[in-house]
Amino acid sequence: MNEESIKFLEKYINVASPTGFETSGQKMWLEYIRPFIDNYFTDTYGTVVGVINPEAPYKVVIEAHADEISWFVNYITKEGYIYLKKNGGSDTAIAPSKRVNIHTSKGIVKGVFGFPAIHVREPETEKVPNLKTLFLDLGCENKEEVEALGVHVGCVATFDDEFMVLNNKWYVGRALDNRIGGFMIAEVARMLKENNIKLPFGLYIVNAVQEEIGLRGAEMIAHRIKPDVAIITDVCHDTQSPAYNKIQSGDFSSGKGAVLTYGPAVQNNLLQMVIDTAQKHNLPFQRATATRSTGTDTDSFAYSNAGVASALISLPLKYMHTTVEMVHQDDVQTIIKLMYEFLLQLPADHDFRYFK
Repeated sequence: MNEESIKFLEKYINVASPTGFETSGQKMWLEYIRPFIDNYFTDTYGTVVGVINPEAPYKVVIEAHADEISWFVNYITKEGYIYLKKNGGSDTAIAPSKRVNIHTSKGIVKGVFGFPAIHVREPETEKVPNLKTLFLDLGCENKEEVEALGVHVGCVATFDDEFMVLNNKWYVGRALDNRIGGFMIAEVARMLKENNIKLPFGLYIVNAVQEEIGLRGAEMIAHRIKPDVAIITDVCHDTQSPAYNKIQSGDFSSGKGAVLTYGPAVQNNLLQMVIDTAQKHNLPFQRATATRSTGTDTDSFAYSNAGVASALISLPLKYMHTTVEMVHQDDVQTIIKLMYEFLLQLPADHDFRYFK
C-alpha cells in the first residue's frame, strides 16, 4: 500500500457512516475509487458500485459493507437528557463515559454518555449498563436547549473515536467492521488499474449499506446486478484474546492470514478456487465453519436471483463492535493480494455448478 492509500484509510475510518445514514462515507469511498473504475452507479438506499468493463456479460462482484453501528435519539427529558435506541448491534457495556457525535441538519453536536459516579452507584447499577440506564448529556439545562441545537428524535449518534496505528502493526479504530473491507476492495481496484490489467469479465466493486441490521443493502443490490460470482469480505473474531471459547468459536489468530468459511451459503467449487489461489501464491489462510448462515452479506448474494456462486473471505478482528477494533496489517495485505490474484486467474464464463 502506498502513502495515499494509508491517508485514505485513516480518513475513511474516521468518517461517520451509521446504518441508514451512510452518505458521507460512501461519497468519500467513491471519490477514492473513481480513478480506478470505468463508471459507477448508486441505488435508492445508498449502496455504491464501481464498475470495470461494464459491457461484459459475465459479472463478478467483490463486496464489503459500509455501515457502522450507532444510536438513535429516542427520548429527550424535560431536563435535557437523551435516551436512546440501538441502530444495529451497539454495545451498551462500552458506552459509559464515551464521547459522541450527534448528527443533525445543523452539523455535529457533541455529547457524552453520562453515568453515575462509582461513589453513589447501587449494586443493581453495577451490572452491565442498558438502554434504561444509559443517557446522553449535551451540557443543556432543558429540552428546549437541546432542540435549539438541532437535536431531535431520530438523530443518529456515533462514538467520537479516531483511527490509530498500534505498535507499528495494528490498525485500530471504530467501524473497522467493515470499512476496512471497503478499503480492501478499493485497493484491489487500484492495483488492477495501476498494473494495467484487462479483465475478461465485468467487475463490480460493491460497497453495500445496511448490513448491520440484516444484510439489507446487499439483498437489494444483488438483485440489481445479477452477478455470476460474488466474493464477500467482512470481519470475524480473533479468538486469541481472553474470554473466547475456541471449541465454540473456532481458533483464529490475527496475523495468520484470511479466514475462509465453509457453509451452505458458500459455493464449494468457488471456495476451492480461492483456496487454490491462496496456496499457489503462498498466502496464509485459516478455515472456519458456518451452520445455517454466515451472518454476512454472503448470504444475501448466494440466495439472490437464481443463486449466485458466493464465497466469504474474512479478516480476523479483535474487540468487535467497540471503539478499539483491531486488525493486523499483514492480514489486510494478504486479503487484498488474495482477491487480486483470484481475479487474475478467473476465466470468463466459468461455470461453478457441481454437476451439469
